[in-house]
Amino acid sequence: MNVNPAPSTLAQSTRAQPAPALDLTDVVLDLGDGEASVRALDSVSLRIEPGEFAAVVGPSGSGKSSLLAVAGLLSAPTSGSVRVHGTEVSGLGPGAAARFRLENIGFVFQSGNLIPALTAADQLRLAARLAGNRRLDPEPLLRAVGMERRAGHRPEQLSGGERQRVGIARALVNRPPLLLVDEPTAALDRRRSAEVVGLLAEQAARFGVAVLMVTHDHDVLGHCDRILEMVDGRLAEAAAVA
Repeated sequence: MNVNPAPSTLAQSTRAQPAPALDLTDVVLDLGDGEASVRALDSVSLRIEPGEFAAVVGPSGSGKSSLLAVAGLLSAPTSGSVRVHGTEVSGLGPGAAARFRLENIGFVFQSGNLIPALTAADQLRLAARLAGNRRLDPEPLLRAVGMERRAGHRPEQLSGGERQRVGIARALVNRPPLLLVDEPTAALDRRRSAEVVGLLAEQAARFGVAVLMVTHDHDVLGHCDRILEMVDGRLAEAAAVA
């Protein structure tokens, strides 16, 4: 009996496989020149699938922020390949990189990084308009993160956890395949930290968004599908994290 699939069936199966949301291959990032040069990333390879939630831990200065910068097209690698949602992006110029980033990558920052003069709803509307969408109804996304009743409030009227929730909703406005998250619990207490990271995990599963989160907070790692550790610019799966 022939157990090998017919060529047409195999081709259909191959086409059905979604591209990784993020695929780094042998990425090197050198910062500085000459003798002052520092290798921030050393042959880093990482693949994150749609809907997967990966966390990166490691000591300060180990390269975690450099990893986010390369994945988010904020820094061009010295060598290696960076693919986002199947597109090679490591060679894009500044203008093309900015446009691709706007349409395909969401960012969640340490303190929400909201615009002080805008309400929660207007934070989302602005993000949508920058991508060419002037008809966004922010209410469904705010409802998804439990902030629909705070839509008319400005950042100074929101708690730290609420600002992070708005930041997550804003990052999801353009339905990006990849969400990059930088220390989202740095300014939060333990309970709110668990709520915010749990919400990230929920939204990743709900929208099929891949999440790459850098964190020092080991208490929230139970929400993640994978835990990776970075030391001296090298990345590996964490055997155990205390």
